[in-house]
Amino acid sequence: LAGKGVAEMIDPTVEDAYWRDNYSTRPYVASGSSYDDYGPAYRFGVDAYGRAEGRSFEDAEAELGQSWDGARGTSNLDWARARDASRDSWQRASDTIRR
Repeated sequence: LAGKGVAEMIDPTVEDAYWRDNYSTRPYVASGSSYDDYGPAYRFGVDAYGRAEGRSFEDAEAELGQSWDGARGTSNLDWARARDASRDSWQRASDTIRR
């Protein structure tokens, strides 16, 4: 399932609540960072998974890195710092769809 079908299977409100509650436990989150820094990266990963059409994160990563600046909103993370959060939410989306 790709595109719209994936988007319909993933509730953005549930994802936001999950990451808001759990972001600070992730090993890549810098001390003193807020959810406002990482939230856009989590949303980006979920959205990108929906558009990936069966590709792996690694296969899409170069394209994602180029798209990040336009999607990051107010996040102060560059792609090097946002990558792990995006990969994390991509994997959660993938796991959700496979269930």
